[in-house]
Amino acid sequence: MTEGREIKITGMKSILGIGNALTDILAILPDDSLLRKYHLPLGSMQHVDKETGDLIWQDLKEIGVKYVPGGSAANTITCCAIFGMRSGYIGKIGNDELGNLFKSTMEQFGVKTTMLYDAKGSGRCMVFITGANAERTFASYMGAALEMGPDDLKPEYFQGYDYFHIEGYLVQNQELIARAVQMAKAAGCIISIDMASYNVVESNGAFLHNLVEKYVDIVFANETESKAFTKLDDPREALAELSSICKIAVVKVGKDGSWARNGEQEIFIPAWPAVPVDGTGAGDTYAAGFLYAHSLGLPLKECAEVGSIIAAKVVEVVGTKIDIPRWRVAKEEIKQLIEKSKGC
Repeated sequence: MTEGREIKITGMKSILGIGNALTDILAILPDDSLLRKYHLPLGSMQHVDKETGDLIWQDLKEIGVKYVPGGSAANTITCCAIFGMRSGYIGKIGNDELGNLFKSTMEQFGVKTTMLYDAKGSGRCMVFITGANAERTFASYMGAALEMGPDDLKPEYFQGYDYFHIEGYLVQNQELIARAVQMAKAAGCIISIDMASYNVVESNGAFLHNLVEKYVDIVFANETESKAFTKLDDPREALAELSSICKIAVVKVGKDGSWARNGEQEIFIPAWPAVPVDGTGAGDTYAAGFLYAHSLGLPLKECAEVGSIIAAKVVEVVGTKIDIPRWRVAKEEIKQLIEKSKGC
């Protein structure tokens, strides 16, 4: 089923991503009174309408907030840009404060943005951080991000890129993704997808199976997502099933590490040492490291190791952006890994 989709890459390549353009608005709360005010169960993730989203945002501003532009694919693409890959991103925002922040931040990291605009406000994910354990509660307003459709896409957006990375959350917009992969394949891109959420996989199973079998070369999933996709409990069995319909399959098993398979080659990589404080963005950065290493033509084992190295750095910080000192360490560790791989 993977016939005709052999991947042979050498040298630095380019990557384009598509996803929900969201800005995380983080606030550390003195107590849980705001959670009670907006009927948000501690630790939950709730979708809210624009009116409620605006009210929450205003309340959080009075406490003090940190803005972190993100979304799964945007996190991956930003990391790829920091690695030095020529990187692009397609998303939809509103013509407002958060939309301008999202676009400018991506571009500061060197990402070429193709931002589409909608009358609705830009998407945001308000993050309430409470208690000694820094428990996180989410209230999301998707806004303009949900309005991106197949007619927004143009073939020229995909031209000149070697990789096309899809955020799994977008799979619910089946017409958009169907058009995107057709254009990406026509442009000669290697297509990867991060499945993102087990409930998205469960509710779009038939579409996802068809998408992976016909278009996707590289699949990233965690244990629950691989189980939802394959109906198999064991991660290695799920890995084998996934790899039978795509070129490369990766199943992440949290703090234990990750499995990767390419045809008959199967490897396991333990998680890289870290002092975790926040797991947000670990999967996104793992995908960036893996794809970067793959773009250099490194073997499967090294691709997974680079993913593990960079994921270990993001879990040591709050949020999805790795700080400069940790980036320096990561790049040095990756350089040593590559030199070792090449026998230098």
